[in-house]
Amino acid sequence: MKLSWKLVFALGTLALIRPLLNGTGIMGIIGQPLGSLAVTFSITVIWIAAVIWREEARPVLTLTGAGFFYGLLAIVISAFLSPIINGELQGPLTSPFAVSGVFFTNMVWGASAGLVALLLMKWMR
Repeated sequence: MKLSWKLVFALGTLALIRPLLNGTGIMGIIGQPLGSLAVTFSITVIWIAAVIWREEARPVLTLTGAGFFYGLLAIVISAFLSPIINGELQGPLTSPFAVSGVFFTNMVWGASAGLVALLLMKWMR
């Protein structure tokens, strides 16, 4: 049972919708915290549906990986865009605790979604 790296990368990339909506100001139009919760919930549902639909053998590991990859992308994008937009480096790279926090939070998010998917897959059998 090997991991579907394409799915891990695709789902991690999909989660970039969150910072994209924040950066474009759309999330401000939707309103906080409802907007963030709705977008996070929607991404989570898509993640769960994708691993169930693909009948992934390791949904928890797949979605933990997606969370890790999303965290990595968010950190890298922040490192490149914050100096351009704000004139200085801002975001997780300014603190080692923030970097580990980004990875931890997003991996827990992915693992939790993966656990829900695993339970649903077992229930559906």
